[in-house]
Amino acid sequence: MFFRSRTGGFDYLIVGLGNPGLTYENTRHNAGYMAVDAFLKKNGIVLKKHKFESLYGDAAVSGGRLLIQKPETFMNNSGRAVAAISKFYKIPAERIIVLFDDISLPVGNIRIRRKGSAGGHNGIKDIIELLGTEDIMRIKIGVGERPNPDYDLKDWVLGKIPESDAAAFSRACKNAAEAIEEIILHGIDSAMNKYSK
Repeated sequence: MFFRSRTGGFDYLIVGLGNPGLTYENTRHNAGYMAVDAFLKKNGIVLKKHKFESLYGDAAVSGGRLLIQKPETFMNNSGRAVAAISKFYKIPAERIIVLFDDISLPVGNIRIRRKGSAGGHNGIKDIIELLGTEDIMRIKIGVGERPNPDYDLKDWVLGKIPESDAAAFSRACKNAAEAIEEIILHGIDSAMNKYSK
């Protein structure tokens, strides 16, 4: 089941998208960071390395050897960091799992896809452009729709997650963390069937 690169030796690259710095902590756009943090906490992993414009590290989880990355390029330039680390470790695009926020999903829901377009998300758009393919697995974390169409999209995604959504959001991050392990153990079809809503 597991892929072995002849040089890097990693089965998967796990990428959580977000913006670095205290200003952006607990914002909707940092859902990818927070879901990866849930995965790290669940498995007792600490990321300590700084390279590829990222905070990153590696670990063995559920029988797979993983490279885990939180790009620090800011969201719109996420592809730069992902392309650099995947090229260095020779990880093919189809072995990359990206976690990020999705305004089309209700808070508390996640959706898993094998591939697809950017769907208007600038971070995943940049990754697709710089890797040259849409064949990238993704776990989308629902952050909810704007209150109305006139509400500025940037203000919405950069807004803090309200207390009223905290429990549902925490559940989504927990499910996303478990979905990563499901992909490693049983493949993406199993993860989609079990966790996508």
